[in-house]
Amino acid sequence: MMMGLELGLGWVGAILVGAGWLALGYCFGARYPPSRIIFSARLAKQAANDLNNGKKKKNKDKPKDPLEIENLADILQDFKMVLVVRNDLKMGKGKIAAQCSHATLGLYKKVLHRAPKALNRWEMCAQPKVVVKIESEEDMLVLQERAKSLNLPTHITIDAGRTQIAPNSRTVMAILGPVEVVDDVTGALKLL
Repeated sequence: MMMGLELGLGWVGAILVGAGWLALGYCFGARYPPSRIIFSARLAKQAANDLNNGKKKKNKDKPKDPLEIENLADILQDFKMVLVVRNDLKMGKGKIAAQCSHATLGLYKKVLHRAPKALNRWEMCAQPKVVVKIESEEDMLVLQERAKSLNLPTHITIDAGRTQIAPNSRTVMAILGPVEVVDDVTGALKLL
């Protein structure tokens, strides 16, 4: 009888220890995702190699300057992203969805390191996205220049041309910024 009790406590102890390690691993993983650890390890290895070889970092590795929109994130609360779709290309619904996804991700990657506060502000607003249509590539480029003049980051997706449309077609432009400023650029466009 006593032997069975000891065996039971051994299993209970093992389960408790295992659960503790699992919880610790979860907490560590949430704070330091594997990609971050691997990326940091690669950077450390590269830095060690550069020091050993006496090489300096090239100018192309130098971080880019922060975007102007970063300053607006301290002042303005509501941010949104607008996706401007070329209506003249007559893309199917699935193609439009894919191109909007490319544009969103392209702009996100552009803003991630150069305007993290602005990106965080957009994320805290529930990442609002509005899809509008425009009638030509020329109109889209004019709109991009208007956005750039207001220091709003943009990204235009260029299609490879493997399915519905010609190669190197500009399909969708993404714009991110404070609601009022983005509306100044895209407010006249109709929803898709």
